[in-house]
Amino acid sequence: MVETQFNYPKEPEAITFETPFGKFGIFTCFDILFHKPAVVLVSELQVDTVLFPTAWMNVLPFLTAIEFHSAWAMGMGVNFLAANTHYTSISMTGSGIYAPDGARTYYYNMKNEDGHLLIAELDSHPRLSPASPPAVSWSSYASSVERFSQNDHDFSGLIFHDQFTFTELTKPEGNLTVCQKDLCCHLSYKMAGKQEDEVYVLGAFDGLHVVEGQYYLQICTLLKCKSTDLNTCGQPVETAETKFEMFSLSGTFGTNYVFPEVLYSGVQLAPGEFEVLNDGRLISKTRTTTPVITVTLFGRCLLFYPTYTFFSYLRCYGFIALMSLVHIVWHMCCGLTPASN
Repeated sequence: MVETQFNYPKEPEAITFETPFGKFGIFTCFDILFHKPAVVLVSELQVDTVLFPTAWMNVLPFLTAIEFHSAWAMGMGVNFLAANTHYTSISMTGSGIYAPDGARTYYYNMKNEDGHLLIAELDSHPRLSPASPPAVSWSSYASSVERFSQNDHDFSGLIFHDQFTFTELTKPEGNLTVCQKDLCCHLSYKMAGKQEDEVYVLGAFDGLHVVEGQYYLQICTLLKCKSTDLNTCGQPVETAETKFEMFSLSGTFGTNYVFPEVLYSGVQLAPGEFEVLNDGRLISKTRTTTPVITVTLFGRCLLFYPTYTFFSYLRCYGFIALMSLVHIVWHMCCGLTPASN
């Protein structure tokens, strides 16, 4: 997505600076979804803290500012200081100070135009901290288990123009699996009393997002539908009544870039109430203190990252990737394109 009203460089720049309290990097807005400069700053230039000025328009259920920015900090293992424009008429609100183990403080206010100064303590070198989360093998658990359930009652629905495969949580507790292409999402859960007027689903998406930019996603999500009509599953929801005694969500991801999100009723975060195990499971640590809107593993396939193997490339991009590779190899070997032969 190109914002032509701004002056931007022809090539993304990776900006860092050293301080007595760690190495800082800076990028803005939509950069967060791409390898350059966002991932480069963390994985190659080893920044400790990201400064993130933004004009972020909130999009439920996965891309509200506080939700995604806190998840990115956890997924990348860095501090993340996000300063968002506060302009509620176009759904811009949500700033925060986030650490690899969760949000330290945040501000989300759609009721008025009042801003807020945020202050919190952070580890200056989070990777060296004893509290730093361990490295995660995102598909380890999910790839080791059989399907919890068959797809007899799966159905399709749209989330931000992407076609998800859903299955309904029809019982107060259970184990479910839903698959799309190479991505299978596993959920174990127990509700603290199922509300009759609320419907939750487990969803999977494995594909290319093509609206307002193109980028490949793999997403596993537990979310509340807008009403008991299954056709509303995936539509924005801000409130809920159902709490969970426990949940465990995992997926057979083909990427190392997975961002864990837990969003509560009223668009609230849940710091300290969930964790990611090193086998890739996103689990609750206690009974949820607030009703749940969504629990999500948001995976982003980044094509040109150097540690990608041929097989992870195929897992993320499937047939399209294979045909592209065939085209490239043919051209390199023969000096021709298939069309010219």
